[in-house]
Amino acid sequence: MDPVDSAAVTAAAGGRTGTRLPPGDFGVVLATLRARRGWTVRELSRRANVSEGQICNLESGVRNPTPAVAAACDAAFGTGGALVERAEAGRRGTRAESLVDAGPVVAGYERVLRELKDIGRSTGPRFVTASMKSATRTLTDAAQLAVGEQRAEIWLLASKFAEYAGWMAQEAGNPAEALRWTHLAVRWGAQGGDETVAAYALVRKAFIAQHRGDTDTAIGCADQAAGHPAANPVIRAHAARRAAQGYAHRGDAIACWEALERFRCHAAEAVDDRTPHWGPRTENGNPGLIEASCLLSLRDFEQAAGLFEAERRRRPAVPGDSNSQARFAVRHATALAGVGRLDDACQLVAATLPVIRRIDSATASAELGRFVEQARTQRSAPGQRALIEASAALATG
Repeated sequence: MDPVDSAAVTAAAGGRTGTRLPPGDFGVVLATLRARRGWTVRELSRRANVSEGQICNLESGVRNPTPAVAAACDAAFGTGGALVERAEAGRRGTRAESLVDAGPVVAGYERVLRELKDIGRSTGPRFVTASMKSATRTLTDAAQLAVGEQRAEIWLLASKFAEYAGWMAQEAGNPAEALRWTHLAVRWGAQGGDETVAAYALVRKAFIAQHRGDTDTAIGCADQAAGHPAANPVIRAHAARRAAQGYAHRGDAIACWEALERFRCHAAEAVDDRTPHWGPRTENGNPGLIEASCLLSLRDFEQAAGLFEAERRRRPAVPGDSNSQARFAVRHATALAGVGRLDDACQLVAATLPVIRRIDSATASAELGRFVEQARTQRSAPGQRALIEASAALATG
C-alpha cells in the first residue's frame, strides 16, 4: 500500500476488517482514495479491471457497486475488505423514510471537505470533482431526511461543498459550471440560514469575470459584495482585493491603492471575526504578493519584481498549496521578463512548469500566458525561446 494511504486505511476502526476508510458513501470513498494516490480514472480502471465508465458512475453516485466490482476496487487499493464492507453497508442502507442524525453526517463530511481541499490545492481539479459531486448528492439527500437545526447544518455544509466545487470548475476552465455551483451554494446556504454566502458569491463572480477579461464586471461585482448587507470583514477583504486587481488591470493606480488599503483594513478586522467564513482565510494571504500582483498589472515591472522577490523569500509558501505557489512564481517571472532579466525569468518558469502540468489549472495557465506575452517582447537565446514556446503550448492547452 502506498504510504499516503497508510495513516487513513490501516488504523483500527472496530470493524471486522480492522481498516478505516475516509467518511462517505462508496463513491465518495472511492474517489477520495483515488485522489490520494494521484491516479486518473484510467489508472484505477486498469488496476481494478473495471471500465472507466463504471468508475465514473460509482464515484458520482449514479450506480452502486456489485460485490465483484467492490472486491476488485478493494484489491486495487489494498484496503483489506473495507471497501467490500462499505459497499455492503450501502446496499443494506437506511430506509428512505428514516430520519437522519446530522451529527455524524456533518462531522464526517467536514473531514471529507478539508481533505478534498488539500488534494485540490496540490493536484488541481481533476482528482476531486467526482468526489465533490457525490458528496453534494449525499448531503442534499440527507438534508431532506433531517429536521430543525440539524437540517440547517447539513444544508450549510452542502453549500460549502458547492462553493468549492465552483472554484474547482473555474480551475478546470469552465466558468459556466463555476457560476452554476455558485448559485447552488447561495441557495443551499440560505436553506441553512446563512446569508453571507450570497455576499461571497459576488466575490466569486468578480473573480470569474476577471479571468474572462471583463474588468468592469469584476469591479462592479466586487463593489456589490463589499456593500452587501450580509458581508462580513472577510468578505469585504476579498472584495477589496478583487477590486484592487480590477483597477490595476484598468490602469487606475490611485483606485488600486485605495482598494488595497481597504483590503488591509478589512483583513485586520477579520482576525477576530466569528461570522461564517467563505473563501480562503485572509490571514493565510500575503498582502505583499497581492500588491506585487497589482504592480505587475500596472506594468511597474521593476517594483513588482523586487517586491515578489522580497516577499517570496521572506514568507515561504504554505506547504501543499501548489496552485498559489505556481501562480505567484509565474507572476514573478513575468515581472523579471519585463525588466529584461529573461534568464532569471526562464529559470523560474522552468522550475514551475512541471507543477503547472500536474495541477492543470486554468488560472495558472492564464498567468503562464501573460509570461509568454511579455517574454516574447525580449531578445532571447535559442534555449530561452524553446522554453517560451513550451510555455505557450501549455498555456493554450
